[in-house]
Amino acid sequence: MEILAEIGSTALATVLSIVVLFLLTKLMGFKQVSQMTMFDYVTGITIGSIAAELATELEQPQQPLTALILYGLAALGISLLTSKSVKARGLLTGKPLVLLEDGVIYRKNLAKARLDLNEFLTYCRMSGWFDLNQIQTAVLEHNGVVSFLPKEADRPATPADLDRQPKQSRVQIPFVMDGRLLADNVRQAGKEETWVHRALLRQGYREESAVLLALWGGGEQLTVFPMDPADHKKEG
Repeated sequence: MEILAEIGSTALATVLSIVVLFLLTKLMGFKQVSQMTMFDYVTGITIGSIAAELATELEQPQQPLTALILYGLAALGISLLTSKSVKARGLLTGKPLVLLEDGVIYRKNLAKARLDLNEFLTYCRMSGWFDLNQIQTAVLEHNGVVSFLPKEADRPATPADLDRQPKQSRVQIPFVMDGRLLADNVRQAGKEETWVHRALLRQGYREESAVLLALWGGGEQLTVFPMDPADHKKEG
């Protein structure tokens, strides 16, 4: 009985830590995942460690729970402060650093960023820039990403450069997913289920169950991916 009680307490503490961690993550927002600053990184590790401790602390779970909530509230408070105050934003999240501009590499800014030349060249190559002569400006952002502005003569040509006005593309909407018709998406797109069936049939798919994913991008055809790769059909 004592072992069962201990297992039950551990399970309850684990569920509690998962719930609290999920709520704090939702409260702090998606920036914690997609655009982590140094503070976000440290806070994320700390909160994860406290959550793990909460899951195994059976005698005094209120201590790690309190610490977990305080860390989450502190991260939320700092996020709100940086969104309201420019000075606080510069102090807490840092400022962008110009690493290269108009043919000049700024050694002092590289030193501030704790980057050596090899690391800087690696960032350039990872972004597709193997010739530094093609780069007008390179900026280290506060989240550790290096942004590049190419020289005008070396950037990709756009339709505006060619004096053309192509039709605006649309975000593709899934109409079929995992073999099931998404009726709500079809209605919101202004289409009917019969239209989807006809579009699939034109490409050789008699049933939605044979379709892994079907996307509509505004035209008269669907982009279809078969459930079984061996059943790949050409659009027609």
